[in-house]
Amino acid sequence: MSLSVAIVCKDNQTTIGRTLESVVGLAAEIVAVDSGSTDGTIGVLERHGARVIRSEWRGHVATKQMALDACTQDWALCLDSDESLQPELRSAIDAALARNEPRIHGYLVNRKVFYRDRPLNFAWQPEHRLRLVRRTAARWTGLDPHDRLEFTNPGQDPPLLAGDLRHDSISTFADFLAKQAVHSRTMAASMQGQGQRGSVLRLLTSPAGAFLKQIVIKQAWRDGWPGWLAAASTAAAALMKHATLLELSRANDMRKA
Repeated sequence: MSLSVAIVCKDNQTTIGRTLESVVGLAAEIVAVDSGSTDGTIGVLERHGARVIRSEWRGHVATKQMALDACTQDWALCLDSDESLQPELRSAIDAALARNEPRIHGYLVNRKVFYRDRPLNFAWQPEHRLRLVRRTAARWTGLDPHDRLEFTNPGQDPPLLAGDLRHDSISTFADFLAKQAVHSRTMAASMQGQGQRGSVLRLLTSPAGAFLKQIVIKQAWRDGWPGWLAAASTAAAALMKHATLLELSRANDMRKA
């Protein structure tokens, strides 16, 4: 198969085994950029025959691009270390590679969060991501930590593959909120670097808007109490991001005064 799997990781022993098992027999190579794992992540990668590249953390966008650049096959499947292919998605990828249609340069997949081994079918859904691409047709872009894979030549309309990409991003919502706090600081710094400023209005309205979007528009309440926690976590992330951006903006103003 002319497929490379590109992964970035650090201390992901609890989830990366599922990631690797889901692509066994599908890929010609697995390329993993590891940013200093001290648990058993490296051992799991080596047992699955992955080519491990050790590197300092360069940020989400740059590190994922490094993994993609190291791939050698015609097609590349870009995965996070807590993502894995559900059987239907794996079959769809296999069929797409077999067809190898010249006019198609990539495919969207739908990523779905799993909590306590059950999918959240409404919170954050649908979440379509470009993940399967011809290796030279796409690059990682975006603002850290919200990276995105995009075609180098715009205007292409990638098809959506059947099935789901399982996302094991939540062990507990307490841990998830702690990760959201880190991501919120990173995003606020990225936004400031792009010249954006914080405002009291966005601090007041964005968290409520994020919560209502998940509960009302996405109907996260249908996922039961985990759906309510998912909506609350989204609102908390928006609150932390805009609070941090407001503080950074005001601190910058004080330095200039």
